[in-house]
Amino acid sequence: MAQLAVGDPAPDFTLLDQHGRSTSLEDYRGRHVLVYFYPKADTPGCTTQACGLRDILGDIGDSAVIGISPDKPAKQAKFDDKYSLGFPLLADEDHAVAEAYGVWGEKKNYGKTYMGIIRSAFLVDGAGRLAGVWYKISPADTPKKLLAALAP
Repeated sequence: MAQLAVGDPAPDFTLLDQHGRSTSLEDYRGRHVLVYFYPKADTPGCTTQACGLRDILGDIGDSAVIGISPDKPAKQAKFDDKYSLGFPLLADEDHAVAEAYGVWGEKKNYGKTYMGIIRSAFLVDGAGRLAGVWYKISPADTPKKLLAALAP
């Protein structure tokens, strides 16, 4: 699957958030937005990543954070409620958006091979272009990379 690079236009999307509202990347035009993909809500790595991003929301100015996983909106809502995340969690149930970003791929766990989300993050600038691209990012590095990319 082709990977995106800094300078590429960010693939647009419209998905339902944890409250059942339609959310599009276009809604964030004019400001930076971190779009990050995670495998499954309320699992240890995904919780570390989401809570780390929640904890820096006050340090990123008017930039936004959007999380995307294949989970249904109801599961995303439970995840948000449990950890008071405070940013949109979008349901990419058919993984079409993940495929557009090159993050749906083959994974291996305990000798089993399957298709799933490759944890990745993308910083989209106000014009809709990729200003940061991090494939296979660790949960703990996601907030650090975002802060470094937004630093003057």
